[in-house]
Amino acid sequence: MALNDESLQELKAELLDELAKEVPSKSVLSLRLAETRSADIGEVLEEMIEDDEELSAALTLLDILSAERAANVLGYLPGESQLEVVRELDDSQVLKLLEEMGSDERADLFNLLSEDRREALLRRMAHREREDLKRLASYEEGTAGAIMTSDYVSIASGMTVSQAMMRVRQTAPDAETVYQLYILDSDGELIGTMSLRQLMVARPGAIVDDIMIKDVISTRVDNAQEDVARIVAKYDLLALPVIDADDRMVGIVTHDDAMDVAESEATEDFHKGMSIGQLEDGVSRVPLWSLYRKRVFWLVLLVFANLFSGAGIAYFEETIAAQVALVFFLPLLIGSGGNAGAQAATLMVRGMATGDVGVKDWGKLLGRELLVAGSLGITMAIAVTPIGIMRGGEALAMVVAFSMVTIVLFGSLLGMCLPFVLERFKVDPATASAPLVTTLIDASGVVIYFSIATLLLS
Repeated sequence: MALNDESLQELKAELLDELAKEVPSKSVLSLRLAETRSADIGEVLEEMIEDDEELSAALTLLDILSAERAANVLGYLPGESQLEVVRELDDSQVLKLLEEMGSDERADLFNLLSEDRREALLRRMAHREREDLKRLASYEEGTAGAIMTSDYVSIASGMTVSQAMMRVRQTAPDAETVYQLYILDSDGELIGTMSLRQLMVARPGAIVDDIMIKDVISTRVDNAQEDVARIVAKYDLLALPVIDADDRMVGIVTHDDAMDVAESEATEDFHKGMSIGQLEDGVSRVPLWSLYRKRVFWLVLLVFANLFSGAGIAYFEETIAAQVALVFFLPLLIGSGGNAGAQAATLMVRGMATGDVGVKDWGKLLGRELLVAGSLGITMAIAVTPIGIMRGGEALAMVVAFSMVTIVLFGSLLGMCLPFVLERFKVDPATASAPLVTTLIDASGVVIYFSIATLLLS
């Protein structure tokens, strides 16, 4: 059973109480850890590692676990926590953990180590493991190669079903998943795939080439990880094979890793949508200086952008002096335009991130947004007109109504178009954030509102 936050705290207290005894019972600790899932142990250890006084307790608990279980738990820890653990272990202990970790997690941890530590560990590895680790660690961060694993089940072309079953039994213990099998030719090129179910129900003497699926969905090793996650989600794959420039299969990206990427990308886009830089860790763990640094740039930039709003107000001082009631509706109008623009920008950014829309759809979406935004503006204008009549009469109500329609329409179209413009210039569309859009509409909304007021009330 998965543990909730309260249960995890109880588990942590129980483990620390036992470790605080003069002679802790290793059997009690082992039994309690054996009853707990690796992910839950990882969450408890993460809290301990963050507290310097409890780091030794976390290391003791890891030492109690078998090498295989400890490596599994280590895989659930964030990179910084993994480094804290590894710094306290000697090379032989680290080597045991690396040998038991999945190839993708092994490469991730290896890349976090210092150059000297990497060289020391590589010298002690077997040739095959060393070359595999160096290859996986060499792929650029954010690509399919960086998140793939080389632990998969491959079957040679020409094998019979019975031979393939024997191959599955031999390689299954080390494979990330055995539910999807890959058929390779003599050059290592991917020529087909089949599920374990297909293999199990096939006639033992049948040739795998005759029953495999030849239309294989795959990705290149240098493709962006968000594209990989999108393919896995679109086709509902258990794993996606990865091929190199020579069409040789080099690994697979499993469904759980693809979903981790999707979550990470969604979080990154969400942060960008609020004009926050990418955080290196969770918001509760990232240093205060880093939080300040990631947020300050856009906030200061937008402060100066808001000066244009003040300049616009100053330019129309005479109009404002003649109709002081206009000021009452200013926050309402530019706020409505900013909200409409932020909504449109969010819809476009998310649509582009999921592949639902692209630059080619801009014309069609512009027409749709024009109709929707116009309807929204008219509806909001009708809602605010009675207030305009009460505050300043029919003339003022007309100014407010026309301004509402115009500002909402302008804000929505700006919010919709900005992500496409950024995409055109190879800038992340998520930069078309709500603060950026609302700031632009604030300045333009002031000019639109008072221009209409000057025109109609003069």
